[in-house]
Amino acid sequence: MTNPIVKVESPSPQPQLSRNLRPSPVHPLLPSLVLGKKKRTTFFSMADPVQYSAAVVTVSDSRSRGDQEDKSGPALVRALENLRFLVTRRESVPDDQIQIQNLLIHLSREVHLVVTTGGTGVAPRDVTPEATVAVCDRLLDGIAERMRSEGLKKTPFAALSRGVCGARGRALILNVPGSPNGAVDSLQAVAALLPHVIDLLNGKTEHS
Repeated sequence: MTNPIVKVESPSPQPQLSRNLRPSPVHPLLPSLVLGKKKRTTFFSMADPVQYSAAVVTVSDSRSRGDQEDKSGPALVRALENLRFLVTRRESVPDDQIQIQNLLIHLSREVHLVVTTGGTGVAPRDVTPEATVAVCDRLLDGIAERMRSEGLKKTPFAALSRGVCGARGRALILNVPGSPNGAVDSLQAVAALLPHVIDLLNGKTEHS
């Protein structure tokens, strides 16, 4: 089977960091990360003036047609907003690789983080990982591995998730499962890493 061809378009201006952050409470499902014996807050500080933009994409034939209610998309929007992300786009797309790829290309020009939910399993139409790999410049295998590792603590079926994480330009693209709990749990597993990765992609490479 031949690989689908994605039209490569000319680069467009990269998303800029917003300086108008208004504090919001931390989501109860997203606690601080414990590193060794020290517990530190790894998410956005109340005093942090930087706000990152994000988009949520639900990948599902039935949900994109409106046949089923999308519960995972709204759950991710709430979690991201409580992580101080400014969610500017929420989209639905069928399980079609070309459509997913084109949407990811478009959104990666507008936001710092694109989170997809759905299409990460082993069914014939689960093609979100393939679409993500096709548009990414580099993959961050460790982030996907961490999501699966943490997921296995709750269910053995986490091993069946094929979700990936990668960078396109200055944007980060993250695949999470299609169920609301699986989506939020996967985001929770890597939430502490996201600001640092986005900073690096946007040229903030100095060490504190």
